[in-house]
Amino acid sequence: MDVAVREPSTLANGSITPVIALPAVTGPLCGFLVIDKPAGCTSHDCVSKARRALGTRKVGHGGTLDPAVTGVLPLAVGPATRLLPYLDGGKEYLGTIQLGLRTNSDDLSGEVLEQQDWPSLSQAELDRQLQPFRGLIQQRPPAVSAVHVDGERAHTRARRGEQLLLASRAVKIEQLDLMRWDPSTGQLDIKLRCSAGTYVRSLARDLGDQLGCGGALAQLRRTAALGFTLEASLPLEALGPETALSNPLTALAHLPQQRLSEEQWLAWTRGQRLPLEGPEQPEESALVMLRPDGSLAGMARTRSDGLLQPKLVFDAAG
Repeated sequence: MDVAVREPSTLANGSITPVIALPAVTGPLCGFLVIDKPAGCTSHDCVSKARRALGTRKVGHGGTLDPAVTGVLPLAVGPATRLLPYLDGGKEYLGTIQLGLRTNSDDLSGEVLEQQDWPSLSQAELDRQLQPFRGLIQQRPPAVSAVHVDGERAHTRARRGEQLLLASRAVKIEQLDLMRWDPSTGQLDIKLRCSAGTYVRSLARDLGDQLGCGGALAQLRRTAALGFTLEASLPLEALGPETALSNPLTALAHLPQQRLSEEQWLAWTRGQRLPLEGPEQPEESALVMLRPDGSLAGMARTRSDGLLQPKLVFDAAG
């Protein structure tokens, strides 16, 4: 089912309101599903298999996982692909870091650049070494990553042999727990919750640099992403034509909602701005708009003048 862009509507004050018009979400192919991605395949491989299994081209994923990483890979199907930017961006991981090793990819898949002994630390001492990585930090992405550099992916340039030192950027590590430390092998297990854009490989590298011995990510499993958890996931091989999709409203439950009256719904389908009802919201906040029957009508953003600006409109008038 294709997404059409409707002609902008002209309002009474003369302003133009651009609106993305989406097909109705009442059909069977609109919603989300969660894959427990196995090691050895890319996120795009999972999308391709879902397209074949569900019989639709319109499938997108919510956050790339490296081939070696397993776990939660949310997939959006049909018009729900337009809802991905509105989902909770936080992610959770279980990972293993190997100290005493530096690689060009910051994980064990890369070329080994240096090996040395790791310091003798107690678990409490190692936990204190993790403290600088908790909270809002500046983090430099790995050279082998999906970050764009002059319009090209960093990993493409790095694999051509280019030496890249990417700029640091702000990320937030909300939770970072040391689950296990084995001084005999130099391996530590961590559990973390972090913002979108955080690289656990960078965390492994930076911890190793701080300890003076180097560090690389040995293993990683994503346990939650975009509000979805492993408990709701399916094995990739379980996908088929009858795979059930979750209601888009379930994935948007973290956002405030506003139900439209019959009169407001007609104005909404024409892309007109509407007054915000209920609690005041910060400017540029996202709101879930509901039809009079409680189903999803689309997404809006709040404005400084107290009106709601339609952004995604289902059932848009022609």
